[in-house]
Amino acid sequence: MWSTGSLRLGIVGVRRCVPKLIKANNYSPLLNVSFKKYYKVTVIGTIKAAGLEITKPPLTDARSVFSEKELEEARINRLKGLGILTKFPEKWIPYMELMRIEKPIGTLLLLSPCMWSITMAAYMTSAPLLSTLWMLSVFSVGAFVMRGAGCTVNDMWDRNLDNKVARTTERPITSGRVSMPQAWTFLGAQLAVGLVVLLQLPLDCFLLGASSLLLVMTYPFFKRVTYYPQVVLSACFNWGALLGFPAMGVWNWPVMIPLYLSGFFWCMTYDTIYAHQDKKFDVNVGIKSTALAWGNSTKKICYGMSVAQMGCYVTSGFLAGMGPFFYLGALAGGYRLFNMIKKVDLDNPANCWMWFKENINTGHVFWLGILLDYLWKLFF
Repeated sequence: MWSTGSLRLGIVGVRRCVPKLIKANNYSPLLNVSFKKYYKVTVIGTIKAAGLEITKPPLTDARSVFSEKELEEARINRLKGLGILTKFPEKWIPYMELMRIEKPIGTLLLLSPCMWSITMAAYMTSAPLLSTLWMLSVFSVGAFVMRGAGCTVNDMWDRNLDNKVARTTERPITSGRVSMPQAWTFLGAQLAVGLVVLLQLPLDCFLLGASSLLLVMTYPFFKRVTYYPQVVLSACFNWGALLGFPAMGVWNWPVMIPLYLSGFFWCMTYDTIYAHQDKKFDVNVGIKSTALAWGNSTKKICYGMSVAQMGCYVTSGFLAGMGPFFYLGALAGGYRLFNMIKKVDLDNPANCWMWFKENINTGHVFWLGILLDYLWKLFF
């Protein structure tokens, strides 16, 4: 489906599209330099850093450690989880799985800090509702595309590890349904769309957003060298908490930094819970995580990080001059956090997944408080 010809066509399209967008948005020549750096850091830089051979397929020998029954169970679970993807042409499905479209939780978690910052900035400036809705829609598309690109990169890095974990043996690359050349082409297409989204933002916001891409592209590498890859993931996953402010014309670091740190500690907590799903397999295949580093101390540490998260979140809201709805949202969100840590069974993968998904609603609860303050200020 994704051939060399389609890759060339995509590159030609980007070359024609980007200069027009630059001219239309009155960007300075600096952006032309930044675009070159964007390409080198994301595409060329990732190829060099990963040491990936573009034609090298994943090794399948590792699958032999699983019985036919286990492999069939993984296949059945994948098919059950496709949901709405079954309505699309069969050739599209592996690429949609690469983006995890059937599992929107990652996109929604990535979007939450963006929603916090955009709406808080809108409150601070009394921005028109239509302007706020437009920026929320731009960031929604960006979160969808860049989360998909991140998942694609992750699967490319992990193609020889995913065959060693029962839950991931059916991923598109490791199962052979998408080749490495096809994955590279698809990644390039996603990054091109991500660039178009960034070009909708002011220049300083564009540069801030582009600066996170090296973390996005190299995160999977850290799972091999440190027990704290969640630090890297949390650092890039909450970049939207910074990005939303300049997108709305606000540069207020005393407000931005605490909000960013709040999202960072939140991500550290929920992704550690997520990592507990595969800890038994991760030990055997050499994948490192905070779940393994903290072991039986995980809950105590997560409680501490949640206290830090709440402290940073309230500090940000206080410095932004937020109203009573913000603090009610913070109280409700904090309750959900501590309740999750108390009740999650870290030795039960299904239970870890259930509580991990609950963080979507937790993020929305935090946002609701900011939103209600903004709407009250705007209309009353």
